[in-house]
Amino acid sequence: MDLGIKGKTAIVCAASKGLGKGCARALAGEGVDLVINARGKEALEATASEIAEATGVKVTAVAADITTPEGRAAVLAACPAPDILVTNAGGPPAGDFRNWERDVWIKALDANMLTPIALIRATVDGMIARRFGRIVNITSGSVKNPYPSLGLSNGARAGLTGFIGGLARQTARHNVAINNLLPGSHATDRVTQLAMGEAKSRGKTVEEVLEEQKAAENAGRFGTIEEFGAACAFLCSVHAGYISGQNLLLDGGSYPGIL
Repeated sequence: MDLGIKGKTAIVCAASKGLGKGCARALAGEGVDLVINARGKEALEATASEIAEATGVKVTAVAADITTPEGRAAVLAACPAPDILVTNAGGPPAGDFRNWERDVWIKALDANMLTPIALIRATVDGMIARRFGRIVNITSGSVKNPYPSLGLSNGARAGLTGFIGGLARQTARHNVAINNLLPGSHATDRVTQLAMGEAKSRGKTVEEVLEEQKAAENAGRFGTIEEFGAACAFLCSVHAGYISGQNLLLDGGSYPGIL
């Protein structure tokens, strides 16, 4: 299927590795020029070179902390009028809410709620004026199925979800579709990081914990960044204009509900 977005431009955040990289790869494979962002310059530039060589599209790397005003300004200076925006930032740490003071909550909200909103605010009116826009927010499966130890993520990402629900209803008539992708367990550093904490508390190795987690998945495995990226690319396509304000869960069928 031709997704109809060749020649478009996209900002993809936190794209040096993991889910962001999967999205950037998939979009580039469709002929989309990219501005990709992450904090680590070396890994980001390596990813930019890898994608550009594989696909032939223009890939601009902007090493900056997207959760800061300065970082967002640098990314938007490189691409002030994107056709596609993929927001993404590392998830906050796991733990017990009793140990989280106000500054910990504010940091989580800044990264996983307020930063996507700020990027959308800076780009959505241009999309409306051009009569095309696709915004995909990478949130978490915890929005539908909250994890007890991930209260910071549960709260911040649910807040973003509520905001997007209202905004998407205003932009759809202008061919600007805004949706959220909710990853379950994928083979990324984030899953390994959380497994490390669990392994330490249970006296097991990280490998043992990861194998247990894979076995508990309905699909019997973790998702891949390629699968995730393909879903993102479709939501960014010309065919997805009638999909807006939705929360697409990619968890291999592990969520027990039907809605």
